[in-house]
Amino acid sequence: MAKTSLPIVGLAALLGVAVLAGPQPVQAQTSESRMTGLALSGDEPIQIESDLLQINEETSQATFTGNVRVLQGDTVLQAGEMIVHYAKNGGSVASGAADIREIDLFKKVLIRSGTQTATADTGNFNMANEVLVLSGEKVVLTDAENVFIGCKLTVQMQNGQAKLDSCGRRVMIQLDPKSRSKQ
Repeated sequence: MAKTSLPIVGLAALLGVAVLAGPQPVQAQTSESRMTGLALSGDEPIQIESDLLQINEETSQATFTGNVRVLQGDTVLQAGEMIVHYAKNGGSVASGAADIREIDLFKKVLIRSGTQTATADTGNFNMANEVLVLSGEKVVLTDAENVFIGCKLTVQMQNGQAKLDSCGRRVMIQLDPKSRSKQ
């Protein structure tokens, strides 16, 4: 199947990976912190590649399947499948003018920006609420040598507030003291 490359206005809000600022209690069932690396960036072009693109104007969905790769600046998103839900009256996906409402990610999600990487089984970005949720058996967020592991990462993009849930287990955080900023 041929690769499909298509810019979609508004998808930039999904892109970006976060850094947890400062240590959190390792014993906690849930960890909350500020995520400073997550940013809404609408000023850089977006390139989307996949093995297949299916646009269904009746259901207002664009489904990218097979080796999905989204690039914007130095940020990369990869997944096995990405479904973009857009408003019926928001324009055409093919023209790049769709009013995107929600993005679902499936089949091993990876988001990388600079030294930051997040991996999960699935992801969802609600554009109206500006909430990003990554979930799965093991959600891993890394920044250089610092590692944060849980099962569900929820980021309120408007204020950078983040919550890492353990889903009945324990949140694990491994911090490298050399990564702390010098003051």
